[in-house]
Amino acid sequence: MLAVMRASCPHVLRRDASATAAETAALRDNPVTSVTDRESAKKGTRRDARFVVRCLVCRFQRQSYANPADGRGGDRAVKALPSFLLILLVTAAPTGGQESQGGARLTLQAALDLADKQNLDLAAARQRRFVSRAGVQIAKERPNPTFGFTALRDTPHEGWFFDQPLELGGKRGHRINVAQQEGGVTDVEISTVARQVRRSAREAFYRLAFARAESERLAQVVKLAERLKQIAQQRFEAGAVPQLEVVQAEVEVSRAQADLEVAGQEEKVALSQFNALLNEPAANAWKLAGGLEDPPPAWSVEELVQRAYRANAELQHLAQEEKVEESRRGLLKAERIPNLDLQYGLDFNSPPDFRVGPRGQLSLTLPIFSRNQGEIAQSLASQRVLEAETTARKRAVAGMVEEAYFDWNAQQTQAGIYRQTLVPAVRKLEGMAEESYRAGKATILVVLDAQRNVQDVERTYQQGLLALQSAFASLEEAVGAPLDQK
Repeated sequence: MLAVMRASCPHVLRRDASATAAETAALRDNPVTSVTDRESAKKGTRRDARFVVRCLVCRFQRQSYANPADGRGGDRAVKALPSFLLILLVTAAPTGGQESQGGARLTLQAALDLADKQNLDLAAARQRRFVSRAGVQIAKERPNPTFGFTALRDTPHEGWFFDQPLELGGKRGHRINVAQQEGGVTDVEISTVARQVRRSAREAFYRLAFARAESERLAQVVKLAERLKQIAQQRFEAGAVPQLEVVQAEVEVSRAQADLEVAGQEEKVALSQFNALLNEPAANAWKLAGGLEDPPPAWSVEELVQRAYRANAELQHLAQEEKVEESRRGLLKAERIPNLDLQYGLDFNSPPDFRVGPRGQLSLTLPIFSRNQGEIAQSLASQRVLEAETTARKRAVAGMVEEAYFDWNAQQTQAGIYRQTLVPAVRKLEGMAEESYRAGKATILVVLDAQRNVQDVERTYQQGLLALQSAFASLEEAVGAPLDQK
């Protein structure tokens, strides 16, 4: 339709072609967009609608101006107006329908990236980095000079001077190093929050996938119940079964429909939680690319333990605290070297010796009684405590990773057994029971029992897949590094 409009209105085409083509290419190349990008897409859609309106007005005006002498051209233009309005409605209708059908396609990696960019908790944690940078700026400051003025009855009667402390022994450099290492602790804490947000985003993604899978499963249950009701009704009309079996089938249909409605509400809850985590509008309905059966990568427990030694958040925090303590000890040793106070100025009005004369003074604190012995000893003791905590924490991290790995492995085994054995078996049993009931060789209770077995096994299987993804998220957080790819 737009192609026809553009062909008939070339002067409008020249104004809108570049903007429309650019927006179409951007939407095609980047299906997962942020809030700003989606707003731009909506503006592009509105621009297309305005383009269609201008084309219709252009065609209507051309027919109005092309009037023959008898004036019948104007009548034809008026009669053509309803057709133009109908074309406008038909052209605009798919746009509204497309917007109402759902949101953009979203992969797990895109969801993790979106959470990393837009999550409010993580954004607030990253603001602390500016506090640590301000601490470095504070550490770079130099001592201010002191100005003094004297007025005495003795000679010299007046005078002024400047007192400038000079830091010796590299104190400023050590102070900056301490502030930078403390900023490293802040970075580790921010990384910890980022890993927690990553885990929450992964779990929320698969909770939404689980809720939608449950809705699809229960929709199939409703279809099976309705089919069983039809079979029971046919057999009742044939006089093969009592009406009680029809009532039982109707009860099962009502129960399945109620479960489906509840699942729909739970899906809305999962979607709302997911959008809150991503800082997206609550009504944004994502089309998830992927599901609960996404295969995780293969890892060995030894690889995961070694990777956790390098990336675990608690071990990184302890290692950074050791660096902070070491830098503080360097500052304490530098403070053993005393600062030099330099004074210089002028004296006035000291008759008969002079009217104006320079003055100067050097002062130095002698490090005789205090050389930061206690502070340095305390720093060494804190260093030993951190080393002991690191050793203990390494063992605890190894145990935590091993526990998470074996839990993940157990969930994989359970999901594999259900997928390969139990789910096909109960579905086959349900089909055989339905055929037996249709042939009059079994009662409706046998079919209902088989259908409930299918529901229980499929529900357990879906819950097992969700537990599998949750176990993988726990394992990833315990290791402290992404595990999607080796």
